[in-house]
Amino acid sequence: MEFQKDNTLFTGRLKSVKFAFLGAVKLITTEHSIMVQFSIGILMTIAGFYFHISTTEWLFQTMAIGLIMSVEGLNTAVEKIADFIHPNYHERIGFIKDIAAGAVFFAALTAIAIGLIIYIPKFL
Repeated sequence: MEFQKDNTLFTGRLKSVKFAFLGAVKLITTEHSIMVQFSIGILMTIAGFYFHISTTEWLFQTMAIGLIMSVEGLNTAVEKIADFIHPNYHERIGFIKDIAAGAVFFAALTAIAIGLIIYIPKFL
């Protein structure tokens, strides 16, 4: 059976949103790294309400959570594709996976910095 793309403005976009939502659910329910990041995101959201962070702080915190979740999702996709292409260990595949993990590391450092800037003053 051949896949037919829906090019109509409304139903095509609705289907795209549906697939994106299902992909997000798959990430959150099947990938441990995403589960951890999602849980941290929930905890940080609760902390934001508890500490009454400002609108600007909410913007930065929301962006940091979104950044981490997005980059972690892309990292997972790279890993899945690499494993599909070459299931056994291969030096080049390992290199590619390391680079994708490095992107998550940079995003995590950014999110940690944002969290520290927002929350350290709340404790002082």
